[in-house]
Amino acid sequence: MATRKKTQITLPELSGDFIERVANGAHHDPHSLLGIHPHETGWVIRTLKPLAKTVTAILDGADPVTLEHLSHGVWQGFVDAKKVPDYRIVATYDGDDADVEWRIDDPYRHVPTLGELDLHLIREGRHEELWRALGSNLHSVKGSLGESHGTRFAVWAPNAQAVRVVGEFNHWYGVAHSMRVMGASGVWELFIPGIGAGTKYKYEILTQDGNWITKIDPLARATEVPPSTASIVSESTYKWKDKKWIDARTKRDALKAPMSIYELHAGSWRLGLDYRGLADELIPYVKEMGFTHVEFMPLAEHPYAPSWGYQVTGYYAPTSRFGSADDLKYLIDRLHAENIGVILDWVPAHFPKDEWALGRFDGRALYEAEDPRRGEHPDWGTFIFDFGRTEVKNFLVANALYWLEEFHIDGLRVDAVASMLYLDYSRESDNWLPNQFGGRENLDAISFMQEVNATAYRRNPGIMMIAEESTSWGGVSAPTDGGGLGFGFKWNMGWMNDTLQYIEKDPAYRKYHHGELTFSMLYAYDEKFILPISHDEVVHGKGSLLSKMPGDRWQQLANVRAYLAFMWAHPGKQLLFMGSEFGQQSEWNQERGLEWWILDQPIHRGLQQLVATLNRVYLENPSMWQLDHDHRGFVWIDGGNADGNLLSFLRYDEKGEPIAVVINFAGHPHHDFKLGLPKSGKWNEILNTDATEFGGSGVGNFGQIEATGDGTHGQPHSASISVPPLGAVWFKPAK
Repeated sequence: MATRKKTQITLPELSGDFIERVANGAHHDPHSLLGIHPHETGWVIRTLKPLAKTVTAILDGADPVTLEHLSHGVWQGFVDAKKVPDYRIVATYDGDDADVEWRIDDPYRHVPTLGELDLHLIREGRHEELWRALGSNLHSVKGSLGESHGTRFAVWAPNAQAVRVVGEFNHWYGVAHSMRVMGASGVWELFIPGIGAGTKYKYEILTQDGNWITKIDPLARATEVPPSTASIVSESTYKWKDKKWIDARTKRDALKAPMSIYELHAGSWRLGLDYRGLADELIPYVKEMGFTHVEFMPLAEHPYAPSWGYQVTGYYAPTSRFGSADDLKYLIDRLHAENIGVILDWVPAHFPKDEWALGRFDGRALYEAEDPRRGEHPDWGTFIFDFGRTEVKNFLVANALYWLEEFHIDGLRVDAVASMLYLDYSRESDNWLPNQFGGRENLDAISFMQEVNATAYRRNPGIMMIAEESTSWGGVSAPTDGGGLGFGFKWNMGWMNDTLQYIEKDPAYRKYHHGELTFSMLYAYDEKFILPISHDEVVHGKGSLLSKMPGDRWQQLANVRAYLAFMWAHPGKQLLFMGSEFGQQSEWNQERGLEWWILDQPIHRGLQQLVATLNRVYLENPSMWQLDHDHRGFVWIDGGNADGNLLSFLRYDEKGEPIAVVINFAGHPHHDFKLGLPKSGKWNEILNTDATEFGGSGVGNFGQIEATGDGTHGQPHSASISVPPLGAVWFKPAK
């Protein structure tokens, strides 16, 4: 049998500077030296093993190859083979008593784990599942010596000279795990065998200035519990059980469906609960109270707890304070099982300046605009995203999709939209840059919001994108194809400001401010509104909802009951911050949590029972929600009774079924009040906020009124009713 003739192989000469830079982890393409390379009739294997005593390459079906030390800890040897051989490295080191041997699957023997399509989409800003390409992802590679299991690391850092992965696995010294840059994409990649879920890591980045800086992974899907900051390789094993909910959501028209939202801060609703604890305690409470949705204040990772999550550092990582990503999925799945939707606050408007996070990520402005007049927020001391940069826009659009698709979130409430829309937002006249046309509109941010909304709705039918937008910008909830921003809903900040200013006044003076109650109906159909009494209204010296009310404790609670009945009856969906439903006395403090003890007082339990009743009656009657965004759904009976502090109006459903709403913000009752009604006959009193069970004085109509042919208020019929002090009554035609 003929044997292959061995020939003398001369290995290529390499410059000492090149070898030294690779050995120090400071080269942009370490794979060009390390790993396996074709040479003459076979292959050259090189590996970095400083301080090793001997190094050997173990091959499949062939004798081991002894490697020789080249320089700077780089070893090399030649393999005479036609095909690319699979190999492992065995290195020995001096030990205390005997040599120590290590068998290693060399990271540099592997081909890139990112494909051309991924890189193309990243360059184009169209990678809608960016979290599957960048960040840390578990990965396996098959070979003749067995399957290699490990983690692929990929990070965008176009200004870096070199990038290294550091972590527990290399004692936070990254010279042996330097990454390669993938062409002009600015993406750096490295597959490290043997690295599994739970591994802590960061990136070391060599800046253009020649400095090494250490950064977290912008697309890490798990982090250490703050104040520790390392990113963590994660793996989800959660199996969703909410297909029925998702299928129904897909067919749901949110505009014509009931939506009563309970907003909460996960860490202080009840102190000490994690995601799974919330599933056990929050869900029964929300279900008992009758809310259709919960809205969580931001759950993305943030280093400073008193920021309440609005200073995000880990956009793809649920905060580890309350458990793992799978624990959060469990909570959401449990909520869906009880037919409770989940809305999450999302913060693309700004990010903090912590040196280990996104700011100046690769030594230069990257995620933020370079010019502080565009790139820094004067109020919050934070950076502003460069919405015009392709990769940054992609980072944010994909992030919205990540929460919607990986966590089955039903809606994102987008924080601080106004701060993105206006280039001069909260700035002095000489501290902002106009757009290309000389205007104050942030055209890049507008384009970003249109893209994120259009993409979210296209990929996830039935979800909701909700804008917290505090100005009169037109078309926030109008379709993008008509020039709108494309949100599904907008918070009605005007309604909130006007009505709170009204309700804070003593009833004796309210008649002079009656227009603050009725003005909202002049623009109620300009946008698709949600009426918010959110966390922003019960912090920073504003006091709780209860404490805003004038009078003694009974009057304060009566005012809250009447106000909430007005809110639930007004066109638009509604949102209420935790604690307001039972009359929390103090303004919210995330360190103290809610004042649950106050429910020992029957009058506060009465308010809580009223909110549950409001939700029940609301849900049972489509007139209160089906035409929230349609002029046909609302008719004034009498909106001008300022002297009586009275409001009365009708709500209709698609079948024309009415509910009459009468609200008295005066401190005295109105007896024998003649109310115009569209139908004759008996009307049931389906809600009375002054009922004794709610802590009221019991003024009412004994459950029913009767309308006769004597019309008033432009209606063909009327009934004589009693309207309680600081109270509201709702009536519905008897069947």
